[in-house]
Amino acid sequence: MPDRLVVPLSVWPTGQHDALTQVRAAACVPGTETDTERVPPAVAAHTIATYTRPGDLVLDPNCGAGTVLTEALRAGRHAVGLTSSNRWWPLARANVTAAKSMGAWRDGSVLDARPTVLATVRAAGLIGQVGLVLTALRTPSRRLSGSDHDPDESALAELATALRCCEPLVRQGGYVVVVARPKRCSDGALVDLASQLDAVGTAAGLALIDRCVALTADLRGERLRTRASLAERRRSANSRVSLVAHDEVFVFQLSNDAELAVEAVCDIDARGWRRAA
Repeated sequence: MPDRLVVPLSVWPTGQHDALTQVRAAACVPGTETDTERVPPAVAAHTIATYTRPGDLVLDPNCGAGTVLTEALRAGRHAVGLTSSNRWWPLARANVTAAKSMGAWRDGSVLDARPTVLATVRAAGLIGQVGLVLTALRTPSRRLSGSDHDPDESALAELATALRCCEPLVRQGGYVVVVARPKRCSDGALVDLASQLDAVGTAAGLALIDRCVALTADLRGERLRTRASLAERRRSANSRVSLVAHDEVFVFQLSNDAELAVEAVCDIDARGWRRAA
């Protein structure tokens, strides 16, 4: 039996239920829905089921209201989250407590701290222990980024810091997954997040090994039913751009792990060719 279930899908059917229904189904506390940049519970659950095993440690270095932590606990994983937001920390803590009270795995915690604490002696016990880092690309508050900074650049800079701090904590064979909402340029074209996040991951000692689409729309047969508001539909019609019906998911591994995986595949191909010859 393989160590983990590997789902060979690059498109994830994670939009079968709307965002509010997902939050309620996960038994999250009221107010969680106000975290508009959260990792959707369905996306968190799919990621955790695909890239971890029961008992693994899941870390969200910028956890917001804590949907990643809730889904990790519900799936029988350990969970650690960090947030320095006075708004999100009480919600994340309440969500972890709620999950535990409903019988979920009891080893979960939320730290009132920024990701940089992971690079200090306080996190020494986590080095090489994390099976999955799962987080969202979040826009930092004006207090942290400064009013003169571009919010998208600030978001990437904050993520870069978080990934650098997380890299030593990831165990061999572990994964780092970043969920990002698609963004558009002023001309309506989608921003090339893949190149930007690939560069951020590379600088942190990670290698991009997969890029997936997590649907936020309802998949019915071969058709998608978007959940856009009337205002979003009108803007889309006026600007002549299509509605976005997905989140982008970027999957990384430690650079050394990715290189070994490539070498193993090449070796299998070579041996297969020799046998055929």
